[in-house]
Amino acid sequence: MRQVGAELLESREILPGQWLQRYHAPALASGSRAGQFVHVRTGDLSGMVLRRPFSINTADMTSGTITIHFRTVGRGTEWFTHLRAGDSIDMLGPLGRPFEVDPRSRHLLLIAGGLGMAGVRALADEAIRDGRQVTLLFGAQRARDVYPTSLLPDEIEYVVATDDGSMGHHGYVTDLVPRYEAWADQAFACGPEPMLRGLARLAAGRRERLGVAKLGRKRGAGRGDPAGSPAARRKAFLQVSMEQRMGCAVGACLGCVVMATSGTPQRVCREGPVFAAEEIDWEGGWGR
Repeated sequence: MRQVGAELLESREILPGQWLQRYHAPALASGSRAGQFVHVRTGDLSGMVLRRPFSINTADMTSGTITIHFRTVGRGTEWFTHLRAGDSIDMLGPLGRPFEVDPRSRHLLLIAGGLGMAGVRALADEAIRDGRQVTLLFGAQRARDVYPTSLLPDEIEYVVATDDGSMGHHGYVTDLVPRYEAWADQAFACGPEPMLRGLARLAAGRRERLGVAKLGRKRGAGRGDPAGSPAARRKAFLQVSMEQRMGCAVGACLGCVVMATSGTPQRVCREGPVFAAEEIDWEGGWGR
């Protein structure tokens, strides 16, 4: 984790109430991985003390730049829309645990709902750079909220679902997943909790639907990888990036806790924001 002064290079409204900002921050661009985030401080005169967490939307090591994608939902995020090119803000990062891609995976399925695009966007770049094929499923309420294709790599397959049917599939983005689950080696998602919950249910039944046998451990083999470890997450079919509210973003305030299937509280800012879907107790409770 580093504390840096990031210079704003560009700021634009890409969708109604949603902004994309590009910052010059070489230390963050070179040290981040898809799924991580930055914690940003508003100006001294804003009257707002707490930092704001933003997913690292993209990172370009060559130019030393990162982008953040956010929606204006209050005074804090609205303050950022008034920044102009050349302004500098204080960023902490990169923070959190990243997505873990199995080296053997060739086909990646990314699923995003609304602003959840910011959580998986960098993974598309990393996957294409590493020679993998990517399909991105995106869900929005209506056509006006659909993420622009011009902001995505040409190499990906982009499939849209809208709640009102005004663009693409008429229905939820989760409706699209069964079409791709046999093709995908791994899936990665970010979006509203109901969407992630639905995806977790689909992932849990994937083996049976596809007729894939679950092999037992060979005699003499060592113990399995500990839950929550990078190795264990790498073996999971579905990884999710959680969007809990964060106060400190360093694990001290316990304001972003979710419950694991083990019964252990998990801090989204420290043990996450990325988890294997099977780690989370989706039905039992969401401690805060």
